[in-house]
Amino acid sequence: MSQQWTPPPINAAPAPAPNNNLVFAIIATVLSVVFCCLPHGLISLIFALQVNSKAAAGDIQGAMSAAKQAKTFAIISIIVSVIGFIIALVFGVLNAVLSSVR
Repeated sequence: MSQQWTPPPINAAPAPAPNNNLVFAIIATVLSVVFCCLPHGLISLIFALQVNSKAAAGDIQGAMSAAKQAKTFAIISIIVSVIGFIIALVFGVLNAVLSSVR
């Protein structure tokens, strides 16, 4: 028993919580519901809400993973919503053109 274990200092500052991407997730959820009604935005919002609680519990890796997944699902949601909006716009213009021809 030549090595003694020393506990970490009590005044050690906890690691800062990662960015929870909550605003980005809210925007993605709103766009998702308005344009496509797909669940990606809601999944992003759920992961974003988990970040702070995981960081407070000391699970920094879990918080970083949840933040990354929140951002990923928000990006997917926005891309799918924009594509859905463009498709709807194209069909709307096509419908207007075809209805004016008759």
